[in-house]
Amino acid sequence: MFPAADKYDIELSVDESAVDSLLSVTPDDVSPPAELTFSRNVFVPLTTACRYTCTYCTYYDVPGEATLMSPDEIRSVVEQGVDAGCTEALFTFGDKPDDRYTEIHAQLADWGFDSITAYLHTACEIALSAGLLPHSNPGDLTESEFRSLKPVNSSMGVMLETTADVAAHSGNRKKTPGQRLNTIRAAGRAGVPFTTGLLVGIGEDWRDRAESLLAIRALHERYGHIQEVIIQNVVANERSSFDRPSVETMRRTVAMARVALPDEISVQVPPNLSPTRELIDCGVDDLGGVSPVTDDYINPDYGWPALDELRSIAADADLPLFERLPVYDRYLPADYRRESVARAAPPAAADGWLAGPIRTALSASNGSGERFRAVALREKEVYRR
Repeated sequence: MFPAADKYDIELSVDESAVDSLLSVTPDDVSPPAELTFSRNVFVPLTTACRYTCTYCTYYDVPGEATLMSPDEIRSVVEQGVDAGCTEALFTFGDKPDDRYTEIHAQLADWGFDSITAYLHTACEIALSAGLLPHSNPGDLTESEFRSLKPVNSSMGVMLETTADVAAHSGNRKKTPGQRLNTIRAAGRAGVPFTTGLLVGIGEDWRDRAESLLAIRALHERYGHIQEVIIQNVVANERSSFDRPSVETMRRTVAMARVALPDEISVQVPPNLSPTRELIDCGVDDLGGVSPVTDDYINPDYGWPALDELRSIAADADLPLFERLPVYDRYLPADYRRESVARAAPPAAADGWLAGPIRTALSASNGSGERFRAVALREKEVYRR
């Protein structure tokens, strides 16, 4: 059904009646959330290289100009995050950059790594040793790559963006819906708590949005691993000619997401990119990762809001605001789940949702471990109405 799905042996279809039903959803069909959450993170752009050349993206640098963070640079950034009270190290970089950039491949080899995935593993270890929980967005991965990275990641993610074949993904090196669905499936098979989402306004239509949401739901029903779905509007930048979607478009898309997805999956909008205050009543319950230390390197023209702004958004919506970890409560070990989420915990993955190093970090008797547990158990108030 979806472009390139057969290449990856993706047996996934959505019911046309479900699509039609979802297309009739309006904001009046959903209820506001009971609360808002966010994660306090530090953004670690491991490299600005990417094998793709999506027309809306300003993150990637062309070969010869891309950079790769050194271990010392990574350590410096994550230590700043710890000092600022963060719990999450958000690792992001372009998809398989060492496949396209000879300089990146050569630098990795010089440091003793045979791939960017192997280097990411070491980068995550640096973050863990400093006192942060890694959440990695490394693009398309195989199941074996997810399994290799699971021990040092509390959660991971990749944006589906759309199941449509859009011109925004054109070029000799293009990502396909089949490839992205394969990645989301691989994460499920590996038992990795996962974040995905839609990018609205890159040439898809309303039916594409409905089908994309239903595809995400179908994969979650198989594996139970989707913790949040981001509904992100495209924004203007030096490479993008796409118009920013209207508030009405975003309200309808968010409402569709809330109706399409199981209650346990959070619907998130990025507060530095979206008309957030006008979307809360459509079912948004999470404001994503917000950094008090670093820029949004994916969208550098759009700065993170300060914590006071998040409090203001919550106050305007008459909702309590809570900090969360990068891995959602229901995937945590039982000792760190609040009673209200214990009942919603999914069946454990074959080898558990969280590996030993992450569990060790959560139970550590140092300041970081205490901070993780305080956030998980909501011992520190951010805002209560």
